[in-house]
Amino acid sequence: MGNREDLLAAAKKVILERGLAKVTARDIAGVAGVSLAAIGYHFGSKDRLISEAITMSVGSDIGDGMDEAIRAAGEGRALSESFAPTLNGLVDVAFRYREQLLLSLENGLRIARSPDSQAFLAEATSEAYAELAGLLREVYPDLSDAQARAVAKLYFVLFQGIAMLALLEPDGELLLGDDLAVALSALQGK
Repeated sequence: MGNREDLLAAAKKVILERGLAKVTARDIAGVAGVSLAAIGYHFGSKDRLISEAITMSVGSDIGDGMDEAIRAAGEGRALSESFAPTLNGLVDVAFRYREQLLLSLENGLRIARSPDSQAFLAEATSEAYAELAGLLREVYPDLSDAQARAVAKLYFVLFQGIAMLALLEPDGELLLGDDLAVALSALQGK
């Protein structure tokens, strides 16, 4: 690994050990075995490094969960038949990765205050859409590229809302697959 990758791994380790509020640039550099200047060189700031480390780490875990939910719901079903089971799977992902989502929420507040980090997140989100679209094309080969990307965006945005509500009101009434199926049917006039 190079210094950049070492810093990302060290940031993740230090954040998990000490908590986001207690992380210092010196801690990260020490764990990575690099100078403090390496943070500035590779990321511009400690905040950008932390934003990238959390986004990549949490995104990978949650992305794997979303991948599992989409694959499981799509087994032997058409996309239209798998929509409700997929959404139910995404609800499960939100509860399974609660701690990672809390960290992501804290990170989101940091990103909201940093135009530089917002630019990184926009790129990461676009990559997430592309990865989800690729998965959808694999599971549902009849989808066009445009359809797969649109469905990927829909799943991504629905998951964000579900995750936020699951964090803020875990015992509340969440949008489940059956609810969405009823809503979509109503919107189509059925």
